[in-house]
Amino acid sequence: MLHPPIDQQPLPNPGGRVPPGVSDPQVPAQHQRRDVRPTACSRRRWLAGMAAGGLSAVSLVAARRSAGIDPIDRTLSAGSGSPLQASGNAAKFKFSLAAYSYRDLLTGASPALSLFDFVHDCARMGLEGTELTSYYFPQPVTREYLCTLKQLCFKLGLDVSGTAVGNDFCLPPGSKRDEQLAHVKRWVDHAVLLGAPVIRIFSGGASEQVPEEQARRLATEAIEECCQYAGEHGVMLALENHGGLTSTAQGMLELVRAVRSPWFGVNLDTGNFHSSDVYAELALLAPYAVNVQVKVVVQQGSGPREPADFRRLAHLLRDAGYRGYIVLEFEEAEDPRQACPRYIDELRAAFASA
Repeated sequence: MLHPPIDQQPLPNPGGRVPPGVSDPQVPAQHQRRDVRPTACSRRRWLAGMAAGGLSAVSLVAARRSAGIDPIDRTLSAGSGSPLQASGNAAKFKFSLAAYSYRDLLTGASPALSLFDFVHDCARMGLEGTELTSYYFPQPVTREYLCTLKQLCFKLGLDVSGTAVGNDFCLPPGSKRDEQLAHVKRWVDHAVLLGAPVIRIFSGGASEQVPEEQARRLATEAIEECCQYAGEHGVMLALENHGGLTSTAQGMLELVRAVRSPWFGVNLDTGNFHSSDVYAELALLAPYAVNVQVKVVVQQGSGPREPADFRRLAHLLRDAGYRGYIVLEFEEAEDPRQACPRYIDELRAAFASA
């Protein structure tokens, strides 16, 4: 496999290795506030699709109340100026694999694989893209490394579908919070070099020092500041439903409603809700998704873990008019080099028939 030399001159503000759930980050910027508003027809069509998918009347009412900002505008132009609104039939799915799926192979004192090996595996699976999680880049991250990795992806016919960082935006003002902001902005710079259009981010959560109301305000301000910087570089930030303030669909929607930036959306993780109806919660957020990470299992309430219903996921995303990547994020004990090709085939089949 190709392993490029590492340039010893790092990019500005190099960060340390960032394992899952940890981080590093700063740079100030003005908050950008703009709305993207699709037609009323699109919202009616979305709600009708949710109803067809089996959501209750209570869920539909909650959806209407929660839709503070509008779903992602995916209006298609007919070329003559007359709009052609994206609908279930206009959905488009491409497939990628998150490097997090190979986490045990990419970490340790002597990792079994490098990101270059991972990219080769993505190509062997016939994927359209590869998601290059920030945790597995050698430190310091250099321009030469990023450019050589990007070149390999291009040669193998792969998009860099996105990258992902670990961060906590609920820290109070001070040096630690500044580090979080700088970390995310630094990865915006890295994403530009990689050609990655989107970065998965976290919100963080309340703590003894930071009550929930303050945590939401701090997270909103940090997301808006980083979106301002990301937008200036043509990169979207996607908030994942990942515990803390985002452990429920309602909690996610409160943040989505608060953040005002056209460079902001949702990274929809299908395995991170644990209510009695996780599919209903996912359907509420699907219209805001700019990236989707699919887990192979879900857990409904206090029930046992069960295989994810890929066809049901495909239907709710098609009903939302989603156009973009479906990223497998494999977390089970099986060897990912054996399991991931099989699950990618299952995902393709389920989404093709939905």
